[in-house]
Amino acid sequence: MENVLRPLIVIGGSLVLTLLVGWLVDLLLRRADQRHPQVPLWGLLRRCRLPLQFVMCAAMLRGSYDQAELTKEHSAGVGQILTLVLIGSTAWLLVRIATAIVDSSYSRYANAHRDPARVRRVRTQVALIQRVVAAIVGVVAVAAMLLTFPAMRAAGASLLASAGILGIVAGVAAQSTLANMFAGFQIAFGDMVRLGDTVVVNGEWGTVDEITLTFLTVRTWDERRFTMPVSYFTSQPFENWSRGGVQMTGTVFFHLDHSAPVEEMRAKLRDILRECPAWDGRDYGLAVTDSTPSTMEVRALVTAKDADDVWTVRVTVREQMLRWLTNHHPYALPRVNTADAILRPGTVHANGNDPQRPRTARSRAVETPRAGRG
Repeated sequence: MENVLRPLIVIGGSLVLTLLVGWLVDLLLRRADQRHPQVPLWGLLRRCRLPLQFVMCAAMLRGSYDQAELTKEHSAGVGQILTLVLIGSTAWLLVRIATAIVDSSYSRYANAHRDPARVRRVRTQVALIQRVVAAIVGVVAVAAMLLTFPAMRAAGASLLASAGILGIVAGVAAQSTLANMFAGFQIAFGDMVRLGDTVVVNGEWGTVDEITLTFLTVRTWDERRFTMPVSYFTSQPFENWSRGGVQMTGTVFFHLDHSAPVEEMRAKLRDILRECPAWDGRDYGLAVTDSTPSTMEVRALVTAKDADDVWTVRVTVREQMLRWLTNHHPYALPRVNTADAILRPGTVHANGNDPQRPRTARSRAVETPRAGRG
């Protein structure tokens, strides 16, 4: 009877105590979160309940397993497994606690500052800090697990003897990876590009969707994702429309006939922008910027608070202005001129006729095609 009750009390007591402590900690954190809703840390720490229970259960079983007198011939192997679980769950708990603290700090900073650029900068730095902390804790945990095996401790001396050569070989082999990692730190703390920034890379317009230590993802306007190494942004030129302010100025070009009513187009542009919610009201303008023998180029200038709105304003102005010209001033649209050129008085055609002399009825009849033909 004692052989049955002893392991049942040890294992069952450890599980019950683990669940009880986990429930009590969660209850205290929930009450603290309700009393201090302005501090998000208590609510975020509730995510640590599961790894905390794993740590407590593994620690109590590791310390009391010998008292259970269960499978004595395998006690060394079971103890080794419990030690590995304890190390892994401890690393999990530390990562969860660090994430909760960092997220709480970022949330308080975002609520206290209304500048989107500064908030995105801190968000980028926070994301990279979380990954660095998780990587460090993971490496330390794996090293601690390996050191629990006697064979690993015995091989330590031989590994240290060749550490210099291995370091050189690893440095050469991981040169590109290390370059990307350092570029990731440079981007995060150098404020070159941030999460949510609008950028133009290789002619593609999009928003920075994710930044890691090695790669960066840009989400384009049509929901595509471009993934590229972060070292690209430290070695190649790119456009960052969100740096130094998100306000933008856009242009719309029209190629029209020389007789187009420019003054009336200016007034129509003002009316269109007044009815467009995406226009921020800062500035607008319309001017003739170029001319060709058959057309002239008219540029409309508009402003908006960000890249998305300036796109909306541009397409709205282009669509409504062309519709207005088609309905009210169709002569202003570009067309192919097929009329005879007006020559200087006295100039004679190759056929010997004077172009300034009035045509006869017969000549007009010959030049005009009959109805119903061709």
